[in-house]
Amino acid sequence: MKKIVCIIRSSQFEKVKEALKDKGFDFFTYTEVSVSGHEKPDEFFYRGLVYDSGHIKRIKMEVIVSEMYANVAIKTIKLAAYTGELGDGFIFVSELETLVNIRTGLLNTDALNK
Repeated sequence: MKKIVCIIRSSQFEKVKEALKDKGFDFFTYTEVSVSGHEKPDEFFYRGLVYDSGHIKRIKMEVIVSEMYANVAIKTIKLAAYTGELGDGFIFVSELETLVNIRTGLLNTDALNK
């Protein structure tokens, strides 16, 4: 099993969410995060003072999939999140050792299907 974590633009979240659902990945978690990356944050003036907008708002999504569907999920996220501009985000993929469904007690791939 694979754990896929992606950090994407907030503006692309709905597009990525719908693309994943269209491919049958209807269970994932997401949180709003702030990142400090390669993009230069905007400065703005307020009452004569310069303010730095600081960290850039992004969405962090986590999807757990069986090994056979990992490439489909990665490709789906990549295509839906792409704008071609600096700051499109990242996709991280790691091996998931164990998954336990709390309600049923099922493990790993069986836990995903129930």
